[in-house]
Order: sequence, then structure tokens, then C-alpha cells
Amino acid sequence: MRRPNFLATSTFRLALLYAVLFGASVLVLLGVFYWGAERALQRQTSQAIEAEIQALQERYRSAGVGGLTQAIVERAQRPRLSDMLYLLATPNGQALAGNMTAWPEQVRREDGWLLFAIERRWQTGETERSEARARSFELPQGLLLLVGRDNRERVSLRRFMLEALAWSMAAIVLLGIAGGLLLSRRVLSRIDAVARVAEEIRRGDVSSRVALSGTGDEFDRLAETLNRMLDEIERLVASIRGVTVNIAHDLKSPLARLRGRLEMTLRADAPPAERSAAIEQAIEEADGLIATFNALLSIAEAQSGRSNAEMAELDLAALVEDASDLYEPLAEEREVRLEIRAQPGACVTGNRQLLFQALANLIDNALKYAPSGGTVRVWAARSGDGPELGVADQGPGIPEVDRGRVLEPFVRLDQSRGTPGSGLGLSLVDAIARLHGAVLRLEDNGPGLTARLVFTRAGGAAAAAVAPAP
Repeated sequence: MRRPNFLATSTFRLALLYAVLFGASVLVLLGVFYWGAERALQRQTSQAIEAEIQALQERYRSAGVGGLTQAIVERAQRPRLSDMLYLLATPNGQALAGNMTAWPEQVRREDGWLLFAIERRWQTGETERSEARARSFELPQGLLLLVGRDNRERVSLRRFMLEALAWSMAAIVLLGIAGGLLLSRRVLSRIDAVARVAEEIRRGDVSSRVALSGTGDEFDRLAETLNRMLDEIERLVASIRGVTVNIAHDLKSPLARLRGRLEMTLRADAPPAERSAAIEQAIEEADGLIATFNALLSIAEAQSGRSNAEMAELDLAALVEDASDLYEPLAEEREVRLEIRAQPGACVTGNRQLLFQALANLIDNALKYAPSGGTVRVWAARSGDGPELGVADQGPGIPEVDRGRVLEPFVRLDQSRGTPGSGLGLSLVDAIARLHGAVLRLEDNGPGLTARLVFTRAGGAAAAAVAPAP
């Protein structure tokens, strides 16, 4: 079995998708943070410039150009104002005072602000280029005043954000790939376990099961579901094998007898009376075989659920009365009293023909095993579990250990070997019960057997408890 490539697995692709989505989220988050921080720095810069302009205007009004010049010189030398830019220049741009050597060139204007590039040379000899933001004024006598601030903080922030974004995206991609590989390896190991079990079952080992990790996660729940399905498949396979063996065993003798009686009719010296008797017996054997196959077809039809389309509301009391009318003559012939109790209102939704067949099979079995002078009780009523059909006899009954086994096709206990039948009656009743969501319960009647067909919502689960599968 070829192991799939990690990079081609849906788990790995899903992990990468999550990594991409997370990366995009981080990108948006950093972008919003950068935008907010830059706006805050720009607002702070504008407020600082406006405050300096106001202070210098007050100095100019109170002390004139001389006082303004002195104030600019003092402010340009203060360390805490090292980012501030001051320039008092002549009309032709020549510097008179401040920390700028000349009026800036290539100035851009934006909402009343001047934006221009500046170059600082530090004591270490390094040169740093950045962008400045400023306002300019024309004073009397044609003098020009510029007050601004170096945007090094914004440039540093921009550089920091770009570096953080690059490292974050690199980390996200690496973690996404590593997480995708680990997740794919873990998921594929669980999937491989299921695939190995499926391959073993394909080769014929229906006893193989998917191992559980014990974590109770989704894979464990899937494994439990698959194992229950495999249990049912194994049961069905075993049942099919058993039915095949039983069909071969139980039909071999009738077919042999049928062949023998047909050979009797071919004998030239056979008297006409013997030929007629052999033909009649052959017809009886053929009828028995046809009845067996009809029962098997009915069981298969009930188990497949193909009769659901014929479901209708019906009263079990009417079903009991019709069945009693049919079997009353047979009960009298066998000197068995047929006691009927049909409680009105025990209604169910079902297939009348199939339910009548199930009840008829139960009554026929009860009359077959009831002793002469005994009683067979048939009833329809509402119990605590729901509507039910019941048949009770006073025959030998069925041991408790065999009550699950007798529901299998062709299973006949030792005490019933001498009676006619194929061992399909209770199997058919059980199949019809499951089709209707009912439970076939076999109980002790002391003496005899009580068979109850109880219609409950949890019929399938209860049936498994009452009649365990082989």
C-alpha cells in the first residue's frame, strides 16, 4: 500500500491555509498598529511645532528680531529639543540663526506643512538622512522663519515595522510548514491504521479491528463506529456461512426424497397406485421446498426494508381476531383451547401482511408444541413498553441459553427434530419485528414459551439485548 506524500495531503494544505490566514491577520494587525502609531507621532510632531511657533511669536512680539534671534539660538542648543529644527534666514535664504545651514530645497507642501529631506552629520562622522516636517513664516523686513521637527522616529518606526513584519512572516511560514508536517504525520498514521484494517478485511480477515488511541477524539469515535460496522459485517458473514451450510444440509434430504419418488414413477413395473402416491409425495416435497425458499425470500425482504412502502396504521386487535378465526379449526383438531384477548386501541404503523404472517408463525408454533388438552393464549394489548402481540403455549419451551440461537435461520433444537418445519419461522418473525422497530421477546411461561412482539421506539437496541447475534 503506497504511503501518500505529506505535501499532497489535505491536512498539510489545510495547515498551510491556516498559516496564510494567520499571516494575513498578523499583517493587518501590524498595519493597523503602524498606521495608528504613525498618526500619533505625526500629531505629536504637529503639536510640538505649533507650541514652539507660539512661543517664538510671543518672544518676537515682546523683544523684536533680536529677542527672536536669541531665543532661536538658545532653543537650538537645548539637548531635549535636538529633534527640533529652527532657521531664521534672509529673504535670499541665507541663515541668520538656528541649527540649519540654509533654507531647504525641493520642498513639498501638504496641507500648509512643508516636507523636505535633511541630512545630519554626527560626531562619529556618520551621516543620516531623514525627512522633516515644518511651517514657515515671513516676518517684517523680509526675514524668513522656519520651525520644524525631524521625523527620525517615524522613519525608525517604519523600519522596525518592516523588519518585524518580515521576521513574523518568516516565522509564520516556518511554523506553518512544521505544523502541517507534524499534523499530517499524525493524521496519516491514524488513517494508515484504518487503511491497514480495510486491506486485511479485503483479504478475508473480517476479525481485524481498528485500534483505539484512548484519547476519545474524532478518530477514536470514527474507529468505534467502524468497529461496530465490522462487528455487524462479521456477524452477517458468519450468518451467511451458517445459512449456506444449513440450506445445503436441510435441503439435501428433501431433494433426495423428491428424486427417489420421481424415479419411482419412471419404473415400468410400478403399479399405477404406487405411481400416483409417489407423484403426490413428490408434490408435497416440492411444496415444502417452495415454502422454504418463500420463507427465505420473506426474511430477506424484511431485513432489507423493502416493505416500508406498504406501511399503514392498523389495529393489532383486528389482527389477532383474524388469526384466531384462521387457526380455530386447527386448534380444535389438535384438542387445544385457543384463548383470545384482543384489547382495542393497540395501534401501530406497519405492514399488515407481514405482521399477520409473523403472528401466524407464532400461533402455528404454539399449536405444534402445545400438548393435547392444553391452552394457547393469543393477545393484543398495550404494555408499559408499547403495543404488543403475544402468544403463549404450554409446550416444552425453549431453554434460556438457546433463545438467541433459535432466531438464526435453520436452527432447530433437539426436541423439535421430529416435528415438521424448516427452522425459519422464528427467524422470519424476528426479521419482521426488526423491520417494524419491534422486539421479539422469548420468555418462560412455566411450562411452555411466551413469545411477545413489543413495538418500542428503541426496538433495534432492545432486540440485540434479547436476542444476541452469533
